[in-house]
Amino acid sequence: MTTAPTLVASDLDRTLIYSAGALHLTMPDAEAPRLLCVEVYDHKPLSYVTETAAGLLDDVARSTVFVPTTTRTREQYHRIRLPGPAPRYAICANGGHLLVDGVSDPDWQAQVAGRLADECASLAEVRAHLVAAADPAWLLKERVAEDLFAYLVVERALLPEGWVKELARWADSRGWTVSLQGRKIYAVPRPLTKSAAMREVARRCGATLTLAAGDSLLDADLLLAADRAWRPGHGELADSGWSAPHVDVLDERGIAAGEEILRRFLGAARSADSGADSGADSGADSGADSGADSGADSAARGVPG
Repeated sequence: MTTAPTLVASDLDRTLIYSAGALHLTMPDAEAPRLLCVEVYDHKPLSYVTETAAGLLDDVARSTVFVPTTTRTREQYHRIRLPGPAPRYAICANGGHLLVDGVSDPDWQAQVAGRLADECASLAEVRAHLVAAADPAWLLKERVAEDLFAYLVVERALLPEGWVKELARWADSRGWTVSLQGRKIYAVPRPLTKSAAMREVARRCGATLTLAAGDSLLDADLLLAADRAWRPGHGELADSGWSAPHVDVLDERGIAAGEEILRRFLGAARSADSGADSGADSGADSGADSGADSGADSAARGVPG
């Protein structure tokens, strides 16, 4: 009997991997964990996990269907070198691209394009509004990702209070969502979700248990769609007090939260496997006992077993 796999869909930045500015190392320097660089950008180290997290991630990738799930573009995702075997599936561009062995699935691309055309305002309209509403005094960069969504890189300290909320109200009426993550303000079409792509991967691999983790508002739909989920003690979701009955809120912040999330993934996956094995053994034992008892009873009655 083959046990259905457990699917683990996890956000990356500030959930599993951390830049130097997001490490949140509050302990004395001599007690800080050893770090492993998992991303280099412009010839410089950019993102890290702890060495302990690297071992845990290797275990997760070998024992589950591990699906990196990110708002990053495909190019940005491919810069990351995670420990463990290469994931068969990955979700990029907030669900806009479903990678299979590193290559974007064309059928999924077509489904996404159809939903965006039918359900929300165009990227061109939203991008034009972003540029017009932003102030050059605090706007550093304006970018479009994968021709699917737009984002601004801003000087956070100069960003006017209430500007993001006003943008979110404008975008909501046009079928778009807004998220502030670090120095980036994302404008993303509402139909473009990590959860939809996760469900598609679960369908393809036959997973019956889905686990997820994330720290930002763009991860909320992913956490809600999973059977069990976790969020760290930092990030947009923590700042807003967001929660759900099946989502565990961790005390850990920074890179320590990445370690703890991986421990929770492993614990839940192993519990599921143990439960399945126990059920299978119980069924086999019960069937064998029942057959033996039935045969003994039949023999006692002189009936062929």
